[in-house]
Amino acid sequence: LQASDLIITPATKFKEKPDPSGLVFGTVFTDNMLTIEWSLTSGWEKPYIKPLENLSLHPASSSLHYAIELFEGMKAYRGVDGKIRLFRPTLNMDRMARSARRASLPCFDQNELLECIRKLVEVEKEWVPYSTAASLYIRPTLIGTEPSLGVKKPTKALLYVILSPVGPYFASGSFNPISLWADPKYVRAWKGGTGDCKLGGNYGSSVYAQQEALELGCQQVLWLYGEDHQITEVGTMNLFLYWINEDGENELATPPLDGIILPGVTRQSILDLARNWGEFKVSERYITMSDLTVALEENRVKEMFGAGTACIVCPISKILYKGK
Repeated sequence: LQASDLIITPATKFKEKPDPSGLVFGTVFTDNMLTIEWSLTSGWEKPYIKPLENLSLHPASSSLHYAIELFEGMKAYRGVDGKIRLFRPTLNMDRMARSARRASLPCFDQNELLECIRKLVEVEKEWVPYSTAASLYIRPTLIGTEPSLGVKKPTKALLYVILSPVGPYFASGSFNPISLWADPKYVRAWKGGTGDCKLGGNYGSSVYAQQEALELGCQQVLWLYGEDHQITEVGTMNLFLYWINEDGENELATPPLDGIILPGVTRQSILDLARNWGEFKVSERYITMSDLTVALEENRVKEMFGAGTACIVCPISKILYKGK
């Protein structure tokens, strides 16, 4: 995969740019996309930036039947100085490469792909909102396209990148608290599974539990794991707890990367910043619902929030657990 081979044939018809204040997450797309085909016989073909268009796939494509696919989520921001910046994109490329290995999809040169993405954002620079409350969401995707019903490593794949100007992830707006439903009967991920990779199957299988949460008056699912009801993630976000811990220390805690937690870029950034501040203890540790309920009863919980590329940071107001 070589960025120097990139062929750019951009759109000649342009859509109207939306008002940043009225954006609904992930529903508006820019004029162009990046596509790169791969095959076992030829390797990576030349990358193309071309007008956004529908994909043409054989109905037996492995991504459609066996979820042999992955995606990434990253953002470009327009600063107050007018410059456009990608937020820590090398971390996204690292994670995408790990997901590709786990999904038996082809490996790629991370720096070359990132340069192709940078070129795409450059072509679409007017789609990066002139707003501090909005950004350009970047969705790299890699799918198996081999026309075969055999369950196996695909011999054909397609890597593509689409762009979407976005505002707040939740309809309630940025930084407005959300309510959670915690019930151990549904599990997002498990040891030896794919919870630490950004595979579509992890997300599609969570929709059923999300619907039940909504029916119970909650906005998101607080995913639990194990007999001791370990707290793992919030909806599609990493979880943070700022509290006075069992030893009386001010502590910012988040579950460790033990194979069931997605290594979020925003998660890592919060840990990096908090450790650099040196104002309180910062830990990657297990937290159970028992730990949390005792801390709430003793008034030791200061803040709980989710963190992710889409939502950035989202405070948590209420948790429904065991009917309370």
